Amino acid sequence: MNPATGLAAARVLIGGLAVASPELGVKIFRLDPTANPQLPYMARLFGSREIMLGAATLLARGKTRRNLVLAGVGVDAADTVAAVLAGQSGSVDRTTQVLLAVPAAAAVLAGLGGLRPRS
Repeated sequence: MNPATGLAAARVLIGGLAVASPELGVKIFRLDPTANPQLPYMARLFGSREIMLGAATLLARGKTRRNLVLAGVGVDAADTVAAVLAGQSGSVDRTTQVLLAVPAAAAVLAGLGGLRPRS
């Protein structure tokens, strides 16, 4: 499977989890919905956008698909930076910083890998 296709499908699944069960979604990311009761709301915002980006990428073809994959790479790069900054500011601990940053960085690589021409 093309890495970008797998990534798009994962976006739909992760987004679905965040929308359907935001408390579980934020706990998976080691965030505390009890200490910050607004997190489930933010998780649903995140989830709906992940679902739409993933579904649009899965349905698109040609240049449109390539552009959607590039948009996803940009989002994932921003998520990586956000995780690093959260760790630096102390809003998340070091372990959580790594658990947030590594999958986001891996998604950047998967998206870029999915853009490479197949031989």
